[in-house]
Amino acid sequence: MRDLQSQLLTGRMAEVALEYARGTRTPSEPRPASTVVLLRTPPTTPAAAALAAHPAPEVYLLRRQRTMAFAAGMTVFPGGRVDPTDSTVADSWFGPAPGWFGERLRCSAEAAAAYVAAAVRETFEESGVLLAGPTPDAVVEDTTGAGWEADRVALETRELGFADFLHRRELLLRADLLGPWAHWITPEFEPKRYDTAFFVAALPAGQVTRDVTSESDQVTWIRPADAVTAVDAGDMLMLPPTYVCCHDLSRYRDVPAILAAAGEREIRAIMPTVRVDGDQAYLETS
Repeated sequence: MRDLQSQLLTGRMAEVALEYARGTRTPSEPRPASTVVLLRTPPTTPAAAALAAHPAPEVYLLRRQRTMAFAAGMTVFPGGRVDPTDSTVADSWFGPAPGWFGERLRCSAEAAAAYVAAAVRETFEESGVLLAGPTPDAVVEDTTGAGWEADRVALETRELGFADFLHRRELLLRADLLGPWAHWITPEFEPKRYDTAFFVAALPAGQVTRDVTSESDQVTWIRPADAVTAVDAGDMLMLPPTYVCCHDLSRYRDVPAILAAAGEREIRAIMPTVRVDGDQAYLETS
């Protein structure tokens, strides 16, 4: 996937894209979703410390189960679709107001609040990392206990709403820990479509990621540049949004630089289109 603007489609994806281009497939409505690029500074090895090396930041990636209906076998960031309860967390919110996020993502304040809440909830569901705390200047230090795991599972199965979870735990959603990074919409030819807000966030001190979600079969911390190299070599599969994000992130020296850049980025919705050349279909990202 070296060309960030054009990708030759193969297999079932190519068939579906050609059907759409020929007018035999009607596009579905995209569903709102959120994803979080979880960042950390990797542990420093003795050799690196001796050389005063500056370790490049790492991102947390999950490989989706090959049985999944959407993006099967693809390596992705934690995330998922917005849940109806995600828009009801206003009284458990700390950080920039939903309207600020709405201006950045070019959507309503209500939609932005749901995007942010879904980002925090899905990150907890899929990695065990919770961007919330008991006060505006604190974050939960450890979510590995049995009680936290029971709540995580209840959220994942929708037996527990996110607002109820925050209220019961007396927690504030730390919106200030999230930086808007990108906005992608699934191409019109895809049967399942998502309108996805991408955020960046640093792994909170004291918390650890856990391989907990049933939707993935492999997780890893990896430098964005190494992820791009793995995709280019055919050793890892990624959809264009994940690949482009990793490519963009590989330019930054450390986590603080990425978080600072998030506050300055111009974010516009990107929806790849299909270009047909004979019997071949190309995914175009402009």
